[in-house]
Amino acid sequence: MESLTASLIEEATKLIDEVEKLGGMTKAVESGMPKQRIEAAAARRQALIDQGEEVIVGSNKYQAKNAEPVEVREIDNSAVRKSQIERLQKIRKNRDPQKVDAVLNAISNSAKTGEGNLLALSIEAMRLRATVGEVSAAMEKIWGRYNAPIKTISGVYAKSFSDQKEISSIREEINSFAKKAGRRPRIMVAKMGQDGHDRGAKVIATAFADLGFDVDIGPLFQTPQEAAKQAVENDVHVIGISSQAAGHKTLIELLMKVLEKENSEDIVVVAGGVIPPHDYAFLKGLGVACIFGPGTPIPGAAREVLAAISNKI
Repeated sequence: MESLTASLIEEATKLIDEVEKLGGMTKAVESGMPKQRIEAAAARRQALIDQGEEVIVGSNKYQAKNAEPVEVREIDNSAVRKSQIERLQKIRKNRDPQKVDAVLNAISNSAKTGEGNLLALSIEAMRLRATVGEVSAAMEKIWGRYNAPIKTISGVYAKSFSDQKEISSIREEINSFAKKAGRRPRIMVAKMGQDGHDRGAKVIATAFADLGFDVDIGPLFQTPQEAAKQAVENDVHVIGISSQAAGHKTLIELLMKVLEKENSEDIVVVAGGVIPPHDYAFLKGLGVACIFGPGTPIPGAAREVLAAISNKI
């Protein structure tokens, strides 16, 4: 316990020194350094979980043999979206458009000049029934939108995996694929919709890269059209959809339609994350090749993805 505490203190001290060298926490966040360190820690932990060295009760150890299915409340995404659009249309119809435009312009001017109180102006805009999106857009027009830098880490997952024979075995399979196909298997890890949690996706990306895949990562909040466009432009073999926010049925269905329209049905689509088992049949019916639920060891998932790609070429 004492050695672990000493190790954590040493790691924290190094992190503080690194932040100071970058010019403070704001600069560090802009550089993406803290996010990368968190993702590296997550990749190390995932390697331990996949080997059973870190126990997740009910997932990689002490699993119930006859577990009862968990009842999941299902929401019709399309119906919710339609309802929200109708509400927005009603609000916009009943508000004073001139007053709303005036306060939104005031927000943009304040953002541009640095004068005035943006919080007070935003509250005034809300009282006039401006939407959060409109207020954000008024500031974005001046400042632009912050996008976290997309950076991948390498070597962390493989180095933390004690069974190096397993890693070498998968790498050999990937090398055999590369000789047959003329290039390495290429995967794009995508986050679509309003799912703002990408740590799991980054762990998958770094682990697959360590195993020998060429990996592309899409930005957060992609539309199915944007994800398909990036996948086609980068000539990937497979799109891996990471889903945490229950939008998988709507978004993946749209993605499959876009790929069909673009004559890119040869791109394999796989999905993983928090997807209820009773949705698997629906996704398989759309053409999703593999579905990986929580607790799936990454080496096994990599082999399944490689097999799905091999069946397409």
